[in-house]
Amino acid sequence: MRIRSCVAAAGVVAVLVTAAPTASAAPTVRFLGQTTLPHAWQFEGTTVGGLSGVDRDPATGEYVLISDDRSYTNPARFYTADLRLDGSGVHDVRITGAHALRHPDGGTYSSPPANDGRTVDPEEIRVDPVTGDYWWSQEGERPKTEGPVVVQPSIQRATRDGAYVDALPLPANYAYTADRGPRRNLALEAIAFSADGALVTSVVEGPLLQDGDEPTAERGALTRLTVQTRDGAVVRQHAYPLEPLFAEPEPGPWGPDTGVPAILADPKVPGRYYALERSWVPGADYKVRLFQVDIAGATDVRDQDVLADDVRPVRKKQLADLHDFPLPVIDNVEGLTWGPRLPSGERTLLLVSDDNFAAEEFTRFIALALR
Repeated sequence: MRIRSCVAAAGVVAVLVTAAPTASAAPTVRFLGQTTLPHAWQFEGTTVGGLSGVDRDPATGEYVLISDDRSYTNPARFYTADLRLDGSGVHDVRITGAHALRHPDGGTYSSPPANDGRTVDPEEIRVDPVTGDYWWSQEGERPKTEGPVVVQPSIQRATRDGAYVDALPLPANYAYTADRGPRRNLALEAIAFSADGALVTSVVEGPLLQDGDEPTAERGALTRLTVQTRDGAVVRQHAYPLEPLFAEPEPGPWGPDTGVPAILADPKVPGRYYALERSWVPGADYKVRLFQVDIAGATDVRDQDVLADDVRPVRKKQLADLHDFPLPVIDNVEGLTWGPRLPSGERTLLLVSDDNFAAEEFTRFIALALR
């Protein structure tokens, strides 16, 4: 099914295509505070963990958090939460609800290695500014060998209790094929609505197979950012430049993991975003950076099967490196959302880390202020 349009987007699209962001100095970002949840916290018969996406409901002030549990521990699910975010940090985190994400047939999702096409890899969740429904992205499954069922990445819409509504038609180059499309586990994480909900932006976490190799310590790579209407029409697609690895990986069984796990649209400037880039490098641990991103002037690559050598990517400014803040450790930070505005006029940002359900990692909430 196609996601039904609830607003007329034509005027917004015209602004996005023709208007360049106003030139200004990069915003300043300051650290407000952080807090963690207990490991393996139990709530309504589920283990709270793997939190890889967060969004704030503007109607209620409540937050919604998606777990990337692929139904290994409990059925794929999301949580609602209350918390207090102010000038001194983030406090009093309280989980208020747990809901299973539902397959189109009404059942819950299977856990791998089930070869029934009913597995998912949940990563991001957003509150629809128009309807209040939840839209969530998942990376699907590109099997390592021939034989198992391929599960395509998707952006789905669910009711507030997790029931399936419909799915957003995605660009053809977001699909897994034998030699095209996203890499395994580097597909769809980052999604964002424009302020009025007319447009949906997504970023492929890492470079498509046909667009070149993954980043190394010597060079970055290009992935793709796509702007669509609520009905799925592709408005624009651009190359997004990923940073080089921040360190040389140590030899071992695990390779580095780097990409874009979250993106937010600027609430006032069409075509401007705030993106997280999260990298894990064997022997060097994590690095997480926040960038301001502008798409004005970038090449529209929606018709390029392979990115051209002379493509002009989106522009980026680094706003923050979490290593510069007084955090006890840099975690696997994957979630990003707007928080309330402070009396100073600053917008707050709430970040959340995915603990991978590991005792040595943390579910951490981090509060920042953006001027």
